[in-house]
Amino acid sequence: MPSPLPDIDRAITEGHIARARSLLGAAEGGPFGQAGDIVLLQGLAERYIQLGLFREADGLYQKALKLAPNDAGLLYNAATAAVALGKMKEAELWLDKVITARPGDYDAYYNRATLRRWGEDDNHIEAMEQLLKAGIPDHKGAVQLFYALAKEYEDLGKPEQSFGHLQRGANLRASMMRYDVRQDVETMAKIAEVFTPHSRHIPATDSGIYDTDSATLSTTNATPENRTKPVFIVGLPRTGTTLVDRILSSHSEVASLGEISDLAGAIVRLAGPVQNRMELIEKSAEIDFVSLSKQYAKSTSERGLDAPVLIDKTPANFLYLGLIARAMPDACIVHLKRHPLDACYAIYKTLFRMGYPYSYRLDQLADYYIAYEKLMTHWHEVMPGQILDLQYENLVQDTEAEARKLLARCGLEWQDAVLAFHENTSPSATASAAQVRRPVYSSSIGRWRDHAAGLEPLIERLAAAGIALDEVAA
Repeated sequence: MPSPLPDIDRAITEGHIARARSLLGAAEGGPFGQAGDIVLLQGLAERYIQLGLFREADGLYQKALKLAPNDAGLLYNAATAAVALGKMKEAELWLDKVITARPGDYDAYYNRATLRRWGEDDNHIEAMEQLLKAGIPDHKGAVQLFYALAKEYEDLGKPEQSFGHLQRGANLRASMMRYDVRQDVETMAKIAEVFTPHSRHIPATDSGIYDTDSATLSTTNATPENRTKPVFIVGLPRTGTTLVDRILSSHSEVASLGEISDLAGAIVRLAGPVQNRMELIEKSAEIDFVSLSKQYAKSTSERGLDAPVLIDKTPANFLYLGLIARAMPDACIVHLKRHPLDACYAIYKTLFRMGYPYSYRLDQLADYYIAYEKLMTHWHEVMPGQILDLQYENLVQDTEAEARKLLARCGLEWQDAVLAFHENTSPSATASAAQVRRPVYSSSIGRWRDHAAGLEPLIERLAAAGIALDEVAA
């Protein structure tokens, strides 16, 4: 019997989420799944994770662990699902077992470092320093140890040691990549050029669905009673997008889709074949916006979340705000802002699995930030009043006031549950997965000051571009 995984992969790639879920369920209950095929169980769990279905993945990993309790690869994957579900103690235990069984699994060291705050008598610094001293031929492994050490040194209040390891790790990671930030800068400039106040791509009103035949807004049947209201939380990573997602999704009428690629996937499919990203931007402005809305609604509804309001917490959707405004004029757009230096430092100190290649060199990080600021300024100019800016510093210092502002914009009644967001049991698979399980804290405000000397190239570049670096007013 052939493996069901290729068909599942095809359904996911083509955006047929309901079919992918159906195939996953059938495979889990089929002969291979019932027989306890460990390879298949892990493969199915990985696909569940792709769809953001971490509880289903966790169940399969638990089943597989009963068959192979000492399999290091399985333990690592199970720990990943446990982190998303907030089971940090379980994840730490499993990562400890991974490192014991496979000391060269350096990714496990970094994952473990991010799970919680470490203390003077409770850390792994000496062991990791000894590993580095002995020499690690695997550059990727060295990067992971540098970042893990930077995290644990920072927890111990040792900024000099922390930044030293961070910089070595970031430089090494950058040396392993082929990335030119100018392409992203040019992309954002092209988006602003195409989506102008005088183009047909930005809605002139705040209601209705675009009618591509008449090139006008039509309010007829624009918002059916059974239509789910989308909320897009956008911005740069590490600026509080996950915190806002957890606050809002703690409301009884809201569910979170997490970070998904449904919007980008629908845009690419509707634009058709292109030679490069510039052509994609131009063609995306000419797509059928009604079809974009329908494709997005279909794929997100097939993810199985039943709520009047659905959150798409994909930070990079800030690139597509013009398309969102045209295709889904009833959508709520929430943009997270943070002090530029705290935002950039938080990005710089995070070892991202995928994406954000600009985060490993301070000059490229500065250039990306400058381009992002210009694009967001552009969106506010062409879509006045359609984007709610939330300032991270205000959010953590007066959470209730900012949460009330957020709920009001989304048309939701106040519920005290949103202030207990750390008790929210829904999965979170972002770099902030551990932090959002804690009550709100403000200790990260101004953290960049501990590393001002090391960040000087970034600071100078931002200042030269006119980025305001004054303190944020509460």
